Amino acid sequence: MPAKAAQKPASAYLKSSKKGANRKATPKQPIPVPERLKRVFTSLVAQIDGGHFANAIKTCDKILRLEPGDKDALQTKLFLLLQTEQYDTALALIDGEGQGSAKFEKSYTLYRLHREPEARIVLEEARALEGDQRGALHLEAQLNYREGEYQAAFDLYNQLLDTAEPHSEEQSDILTNLEASQQHLDFLSKGFLHALEKLPSSVSANLESTPPPVIASTVVPTVTSTTTDPEKAPAPVKKVRKSRVPAGVTPGVTPPPDPERWLKKSERSTFGLGKRRKGGSGGASQGVTPLDAATGPSATNTPKSSGVKGRKKK
Repeated sequence: MPAKAAQKPASAYLKSSKKGANRKATPKQPIPVPERLKRVFTSLVAQIDGGHFANAIKTCDKILRLEPGDKDALQTKLFLLLQTEQYDTALALIDGEGQGSAKFEKSYTLYRLHREPEARIVLEEARALEGDQRGALHLEAQLNYREGEYQAAFDLYNQLLDTAEPHSEEQSDILTNLEASQQHLDFLSKGFLHALEKLPSSVSANLESTPPPVIASTVVPTVTSTTTDPEKAPAPVKKVRKSRVPAGVTPGVTPPPDPERWLKKSERSTFGLGKRRKGGSGGASQGVTPLDAATGPSATNTPKSSGVKGRKKK
């Protein structure tokens, strides 16, 4: 027979297990910041391509925590805030993060916040730095239209239409705004005259001498409440909760339940009413009278004699 392999003693296994227990796990090395930034920027691009702007803003904040003042992250966050119409937050980002070069974005943000005078001032500064770009011309035309300068807006839209790409979204927007400006100009030049001709002669003859209408007062009259005596005031009727009303019961219509329903029948006040007394002459009906329910349980009627005299006892 072949010789058996020599087995290790148990002490050897114990020593090897103790060595394994004493070993410490090597700490995981942290990922370098440039590698983390590369991964986060990859996620940011995927979120923007997918239209997940809310998550993309959070990713920009994560990048700014790793690398404060990153220009690409700040510019991307500003773009996302304008896309999601968070104009107050965008304006705070421009003023607080040192985005002094974002003049056009600041002007557009002020325009969307209906702060037209400030928007026009910042737009002039942007045009002095960057020149007459198409975005600045669009914004100036919109400011002119909102402030009632329809002729200036009309001229700018015509200028933009000449250089716009045919069948593009920009050309469609320019044509819509150009038509709106033209309608306002037509009304101011001759449209109001046609409206005056349609008025009755009694109104149009005295139109120039008639004083302007008085603006109706918007003051709401105050109502003084009279104090009443709380003792004379009727007590409010407490409504019954529907959840406590049994099925088939209408409050105020269905008669109330018998208050003695919890007593034994023999202990109730109506026990014995409506019953007949048993006669003593073999079921003869003569002399058997029902109890009167109106008289109550104390009223009794004696039966008449049956005509047979009993024997006298000696």
